[in-house]
Amino acid sequence: MIYELKKSDFLFPNPKETDKSGIVAFGGDLDLKRLINAYRSGIFPWPNPNYPLLWFSPDPRAILHPNSLRVSRSFKRSLKRYEIRVDTNFYEVIALCAKTRKGRQDTWITGEMIKAYCELFETGFAHSIESYDEHGVLAGGLYGVCMGNIFCGESMFSIKQDASKAALYALSKKVGEKRGIIDCQIMNTHLSSLGAVNISRNEFLQILADSLNQPAIF
Repeated sequence: MIYELKKSDFLFPNPKETDKSGIVAFGGDLDLKRLINAYRSGIFPWPNPNYPLLWFSPDPRAILHPNSLRVSRSFKRSLKRYEIRVDTNFYEVIALCAKTRKGRQDTWITGEMIKAYCELFETGFAHSIESYDEHGVLAGGLYGVCMGNIFCGESMFSIKQDASKAALYALSKKVGEKRGIIDCQIMNTHLSSLGAVNISRNEFLQILADSLNQPAIF
């Protein structure tokens, strides 16, 4: 049975007891305390307009080891076109992620999500990696939530070729310095092409538990 969250509930059931659907709970809202507890538990929200707010902990879980990111020679050349900045324009990054996904079937970055993750950013849990072109214009980037030395990636966008991948490359270097991993949540063809792999939910939850005792990435 999937757990129903009430507005007064801030703790989640054990995701290890969730079935293969990956849905841990439904209901509640995007309260800051609830969001932090969710990520600390290996759970993330995934809104669907046809259902109450859904909370997921998928099995298997897609992750990317920093040293496994696939980088082509042509991409290495294009890296020189971008300046990487961190946390200088979080709102614009998440807004552009939402805009570039608009109209897609798997769009989940609602106005409520943008507001909630901006609050996570303001409290130091969410971060953005940004790629700027030679004119200083934001050309691509990504955002996510840090828990210890795990970066839980949420979304990325690219206006110019390889701009989002440049941000991911910079992130992988930063995460690698802390001996962490990038949580990609659910595997897709694009993530697989970048070098992401699937691991079991139980393995991910153990890595997460250990990561909470490690120095933060940012």
